[in-house]
Amino acid sequence: MTTEFENATIKHTSGKPNSHKAAIEVLPLEGFVSAIDEISQWDSYSPTPLFSLKDLSSSLSLNEVMYKDEGPRFGLGSFKALGGSYAALKVLQREISRALNDMVSLEDIRNGKYSKEASKITLVSATDGNHGRSLAWGCKRFGAPCKIYIHAEVSEGRAEAMRDLGAEVIRIEGDYDDSVDLARSEAEENNWFVVSDTSWPGYFEPPRDVMHGYGVMMYEISESLTQIPTHVFIQGGCGGFAGSVCASIRQIWGDQAPRIVIVEPHIANCLFESSKANKALFVKINEESIMAGLSCGEASGLAWDIIAEEASDFVTIPEDVVAPTVRLLARPEGNDPIIEAGESAVAGLAALICVAKQSDIREQLGLDESSRVLLFGSEGVTDKAIFDTIMTGDDHG
Repeated sequence: MTTEFENATIKHTSGKPNSHKAAIEVLPLEGFVSAIDEISQWDSYSPTPLFSLKDLSSSLSLNEVMYKDEGPRFGLGSFKALGGSYAALKVLQREISRALNDMVSLEDIRNGKYSKEASKITLVSATDGNHGRSLAWGCKRFGAPCKIYIHAEVSEGRAEAMRDLGAEVIRIEGDYDDSVDLARSEAEENNWFVVSDTSWPGYFEPPRDVMHGYGVMMYEISESLTQIPTHVFIQGGCGGFAGSVCASIRQIWGDQAPRIVIVEPHIANCLFESSKANKALFVKINEESIMAGLSCGEASGLAWDIIAEEASDFVTIPEDVVAPTVRLLARPEGNDPIIEAGESAVAGLAALICVAKQSDIREQLGLDESSRVLLFGSEGVTDKAIFDTIMTGDDHG
């Protein structure tokens, strides 16, 4: 295994887990139940695989490393398929019910009964790629127009994937947070509806629906495990994914919940800095991370309320450990399964390898030979050109 991991600079700050109220109050259990009931009825639904990386865990002197591979999810390549499309359906339900002055069902919208009404409701979002693809997929299925805002660094391959699903893609100058701002302002001007995975003051319902949709992952995991993990490493980003997983963990396992470690890039570390400041912060992105889905500068307030009460640790990783981790999964040592993953998918695994190989931080995180670690492979290969470049070794990692 390459020395990048042993020599990597890993930054760590301790969280302040406390009352655990937000995990119950911000994302109520009934919301998770409703999302699971709906999404499990979608065509081609099936649980994604949970792999045990036995040879890797042995090489890291850990009991077990489990990797939830979201690459096969609905053919869209990422866990985001569970969030944006479900939130889109919920927005359509609210707006169509309001227009008709009668509560309509998710099933009837899904089956096209209200396609005429849906065609008049434009849904918009900003994205680094995967959330927008999920929203575009949902809009195509439910009959609603879709506009997606992307920033300058989003790859053309990811933009084309959204266009192929019928979305109008608007590329702007600036970063992800700039695209969020423009999507919001143009939606307000045109009476469109934003379906975002991040919240802001006065805007909570769609992000809450997105996070409830993500709960399908933890439901599948809890159904398949016979032992509760000791540690869970979760990618950061704006926090929607991490907040959902944290809430699900608390609701499923209660006082037996594992130690939660939030992972971000050094150069996009809003949750790390929020933990140090004890409040949700905005961090200016001066350089886009190779982990495109995690290159977010502003923590979602809705998600942060949960993360702040649940996460024990926050770590950040350098860019140069990402490509070696992608290659390690695709060309595993020993008999571990071959897994093709995107750049954001491997953040948790990259952090785990670095931490496991560096004794000081390994001890700080309480990792030892009895540790069972759960990781989320949040995306498969969502941009083949980038993946192929990484696999040839033509990268900065």
